[in-house]
Amino acid sequence: MPITHFLNELRNHLPEERIITDEFRRFTYSTDASFYRMLPQAIVRANSEQDIVVVLQLAGRHQVPITFRAAGTSLSGQAVTDSVLVLLTDEWQGVSVDPLGETVHVQPGVIGGRVNQALLPYGRKIGPDPASINACKIGGIVANNASGMCCGTKHNSYHTLQAMRLILPDGTVLDTRDEASVTNFRASHEALLSGLTELRESLLSRPELCEKVRHKYRLKNTTGYGMNALLDFEDPIDILTHLVVGSEGTLGFISEVSLQTVDELPQRASAMVGFSDLNDCALAVARLRAAPVDAVELLDMRAIQSVSHLPGLPAFARQLPDAGGLLLIDVRATNPDTLAASLAEVDRVLGESPVADSTGFTTDSSLIEEYWHLRKGTFPAVGANRPAGTTVIIEDVAFPIERLAEGVERLQALFDEFGYREAIIFGHALEGNLHFVFTQSFDEPAEVQRYDEFMASVSDLVALEFGGSLKAEHGTGRNMAPFVKLEWGESIYELMTRIKRLIDPNGLLNPGVILNDDEKAHLKHLKPMPVADPVIDRCIECGFCEDVCPSQNYSLTPRQRIAAFREIQRRKDQQVNVGPDWDQAFQTMGIDTCAATGLCELKCPVGINTGELVLKLRSRQNYRYRRLSALMARHFAAVASWVRFGLMLSAGVQRLFGANRLEQASLRIRQWSGQRTPVWLSSTPRRSNPIYARNERIDPNARDTVVYWSSCASQSMGPALNEDRRPIPDAVRSVLEKARLNVVYPQPTRGLCCGQPFRSKGQNQEADLMMNEVLDALWEVSSAGRYPVLADASPCSLQVREEAEKRGIHLYDSSAFIDRFLLSRLEFEPEPLPVAVHVTCSTQKQGLERSLLRVLDKVAPNWTRPEGIYCCGFAGDKGFTQPELNASALKSLAGQVKDCRYGISTSRTCEIGLSRHSGLTYYSLFEVVDRCSKAANTLEG
Repeated sequence: MPITHFLNELRNHLPEERIITDEFRRFTYSTDASFYRMLPQAIVRANSEQDIVVVLQLAGRHQVPITFRAAGTSLSGQAVTDSVLVLLTDEWQGVSVDPLGETVHVQPGVIGGRVNQALLPYGRKIGPDPASINACKIGGIVANNASGMCCGTKHNSYHTLQAMRLILPDGTVLDTRDEASVTNFRASHEALLSGLTELRESLLSRPELCEKVRHKYRLKNTTGYGMNALLDFEDPIDILTHLVVGSEGTLGFISEVSLQTVDELPQRASAMVGFSDLNDCALAVARLRAAPVDAVELLDMRAIQSVSHLPGLPAFARQLPDAGGLLLIDVRATNPDTLAASLAEVDRVLGESPVADSTGFTTDSSLIEEYWHLRKGTFPAVGANRPAGTTVIIEDVAFPIERLAEGVERLQALFDEFGYREAIIFGHALEGNLHFVFTQSFDEPAEVQRYDEFMASVSDLVALEFGGSLKAEHGTGRNMAPFVKLEWGESIYELMTRIKRLIDPNGLLNPGVILNDDEKAHLKHLKPMPVADPVIDRCIECGFCEDVCPSQNYSLTPRQRIAAFREIQRRKDQQVNVGPDWDQAFQTMGIDTCAATGLCELKCPVGINTGELVLKLRSRQNYRYRRLSALMARHFAAVASWVRFGLMLSAGVQRLFGANRLEQASLRIRQWSGQRTPVWLSSTPRRSNPIYARNERIDPNARDTVVYWSSCASQSMGPALNEDRRPIPDAVRSVLEKARLNVVYPQPTRGLCCGQPFRSKGQNQEADLMMNEVLDALWEVSSAGRYPVLADASPCSLQVREEAEKRGIHLYDSSAFIDRFLLSRLEFEPEPLPVAVHVTCSTQKQGLERSLLRVLDKVAPNWTRPEGIYCCGFAGDKGFTQPELNASALKSLAGQVKDCRYGISTSRTCEIGLSRHSGLTYYSLFEVVDRCSKAANTLEG
């Protein structure tokens, strides 16, 4: 078979671990955001351009189709295949900004939001602004010609493209920034370039076709190939690179792209404007096109109702009639005076429309954020509320702006005709670009038929009757490829097929995508969405969660865990043998290596914490250890004493043999044991003395009194042998003494644990028991919630915070406590040198980032937060039992913090892994506050 010969030869060039052929990983790694499922025969993880060149050359030799994928957030089936799928490793992270910030050079594996972070100091950003910009990658953004809410048709990838480094299907590399590369390419590919010139001349010879192309690109349009390249450029090199934009990996591989950037205007105002009739709403959009607005988003009443539970929605919006709608208007400017003038003009234009009600424009950034969070929440709201087992589908079309109102009305009529009562409409109204979202089951032939007839009707309506575009910004993909000819007509479709044959003569790059003569291709390979577990049934497999997952480059991401679990449940429900390979793979990659910190919940548009599923599965597996867990929970003070004793012994061994030698020896033992034994890291701490404090009666009228609850980790773990830090409780008490606060302690001071070590193993009953013991003690010592409680470990405060609030206990994590109670009681001599900060998962989940950063600005204003590290992966004890997870999550840490003096965190266990993989000592926040502060001369407030 061709694929066998291809893989055998590929193994001569790539290491075996980057050629994936087992079914479990082929299934999980190929999951994307679309509603299609195809199982690749092999997956190749490409590290470099040379890898891509080899893959393409061997694919040509053996006639093996190739599909490229970046983040897999595309919605239309562009990144699935039943042949060979090429994934990018994390080696494609290059970002280079020109001195003035006007151009940025980016490799395809960089997430769009990170490019904007690199451009922020220049007051610039990239033009494309898709809703998925914090998850999708530049390779996908350019390959799909993605746009977004503020991008319009002016600032998409096509119009901001400055240069490209491209690998053609034959393996040739073309770098349009390199004159020698261009010259060599003109000589070696003369026939290709001549063919592109002939195609341009063929189009120019038919004025009616030229006018059709111009009309189509006055709208947002990503249907088919970018035919405007044949009109906009004369040089065939320019034509080629601009055809590649939006070609969805069917013409070549983009290994680097240079984009012109756009201004990130600092002044901003937004308003929500209501209309009693959606037709009036759409007509107002046409008037606003001539006004100084940057974005206008339209929401129909069903879309409004879908987000009515979210904060920020004005009261009048809920009272609009069923036929009504909202406009969310955004205006930006370089300075306040220009902004004021623009707002006055927009208000004047709105005065010409029958506005039902309005919030008026606000410059309050938090309120603006709420408004736009509402708009972005429409799609996930439908996904979250869909019936279990159904798929959420989002389509995007564009109408000529003068016919937008009529188009909206006709779309709503089609929803009613085909029974999509839950369907909503929203979109980038300034461009006539509308998204519509509906839920669909593909379990029954009748449902597939309904979908087919609906899409045919939509296509006729948009493309033929209104002369619009069937794909405004989501790319053609598989689901719209059968309709490209309908939209463009026979003549232009023939030009598109000539483009494909000219550049990819063997048709091996992503076949079936963009051009597909199978009229029913959009109904094949539909992804099943079986009911699996209430925790994850709402997942729409968008992939937004993947970037923050610490195991993303080690085992599985949250999306992949969910996809695998769904497939296992589907096979069991259909009485299909899952097989030991799948069981073992899911156990190792899905359950054992999950940090279960739940950071994915913050990025998930429907709020799924995949860690909850993993903990549920661990609970089912660990029932046999319940008696041991119960015994340990009842005698946790003794367990903590044994931990301290073990740390004391290990410190003695470290002194004899050296910390690094002990770590290497434990790594060898782990290797010999088949990864069954834990690792003793060189940064493992020595024992710490627990807190001993007598039980005091507190005067209910006492002032300046706080409760200090020190975690079991803080009381057990002191500094490592090679660290100059001090035990965390000592630092906390020193700071509280400087602040002139009276400190009391819950009793007993030792043996109180929040239960997190048990909960992470799925032992919820024991965890709840221990948490309640802590809460009972805090309730008593705080005089029934009168005094604030300080928790010195972020993971512990997260565990008990919700239940503490229910009991009226005011519990504060370390950063929040310092921010609220100590900044005014202390004077600071800030650390002048750069320091690294790690914002723990538990800090993020409690929404305390701003508090932490305010404290850092006082004690270490020259702080830096490493990019791309959201969770350290230490996860309690996983840093010892799954050290590879911690190492993978912190792979890029050392390089980013090499110029820092030390690091700061708010979790003692996280600090072990951070210190180990950074080469720095990571201190607790209280230690840094202690070393940089002194008592204030006078107390404020």
